[in-house]
Amino acid sequence: MGKISYMKLKGSQNLRQRLLLATLSSTPILIEDIRADATWPGLLPHEVSFLRLLETVSDDCHVEINETGTKLKYKPGIVMGGRYLEHDCGLSRSIGYFLEPLIVLGLFGKKPLSIKLKGITNDPKDPSVDTFRSATLPLLKRFGVPSEGLELKIESRGVAPKGGGEVTLSVPIIHNSLKAVTWTDEGMVKRIRGISFSTRVSVQFENTMIHAARGIFNRLLPDVHIYTDHKAGAQAGNSPGYGISLVAETTSGCFVSVDTTISYTRGNDDMDIDERKELMPPEEVGEEIASLLLGEIEQGGVIDSTHQGLLFLLCALCPQDISKVRVGKLVPYGIQTLRNIRDFLGVKFVIKPEPATGTVMLKCIGCGLKNLSRKLS
Repeated sequence: MGKISYMKLKGSQNLRQRLLLATLSSTPILIEDIRADATWPGLLPHEVSFLRLLETVSDDCHVEINETGTKLKYKPGIVMGGRYLEHDCGLSRSIGYFLEPLIVLGLFGKKPLSIKLKGITNDPKDPSVDTFRSATLPLLKRFGVPSEGLELKIESRGVAPKGGGEVTLSVPIIHNSLKAVTWTDEGMVKRIRGISFSTRVSVQFENTMIHAARGIFNRLLPDVHIYTDHKAGAQAGNSPGYGISLVAETTSGCFVSVDTTISYTRGNDDMDIDERKELMPPEEVGEEIASLLLGEIEQGGVIDSTHQGLLFLLCALCPQDISKVRVGKLVPYGIQTLRNIRDFLGVKFVIKPEPATGTVMLKCIGCGLKNLSRKLS
């Protein structure tokens, strides 16, 4: 065995994405100074949980963390995939935090992936499981991911702080590589779909949110359907909460999504739930989410701002062919993703702002990542 050379990185930012790119590009990494000066130094619970998840879906990956958690050595293994896997995502971040990298990894596995994830299904910080189902999975199909075997089932919902949700994710493997895309026409919005949910509160909360959101949309568009998903008993998780997820579908097959969740947060004393805080009334939630969706549509581009990072990553993983996409204003996560792609995959994007439309056109030649770990028949 020769000496392993590690790519040296510093700080805690974009840890999840760095680990994902390290795995895809088989690059061992050494990250130092992880929150070295913070009150609680080192890796946070959800970051450790994500490392455990990488160990679950891959074989022969090696993780070393020092005592304070401020230094991490990671040597990626082979992504195996497999069925009947399970992972508890914990309660410090929602399942959405784990889903994005997991979907990409699953495509390059040895076997199709089927995994049960437990934890928080909806929270304000990460995209909700509904958004993944209605906007993220259709995005993958653009890149030639087969729709058979690609699904996300919501078994039960759970909001912060006590979670209790459960979803099952299935991801097929790609048989060689993704497909490069030219995707620049966002089209016109033809319909709006959505789903509202409530756990351990009255179903009336959902009806009020839907009524408020439709009040805004119906002035602009006749085809608006927002479904209700009221959970009770064991399927309602362990905490009260409600929320709504909306998707605008365009004439050219683009999906623009937003979502929000209202629930109690933890108080200052970590285990103490701050129920003194008034929750936002459902009527305001409905109006606010409708305005957010209109804002995303106004920005232009073929996807919404939360999906920028994933879109760029998929373009970079394509064969050595040109991919061309149009997005609205670049968000910090999207910009950081472009930097990480350059560092790990050596793929650079040509970025051309278009002042007339306020959008940005990006072009790149993919790194040609092939699924080498799949079983060759």
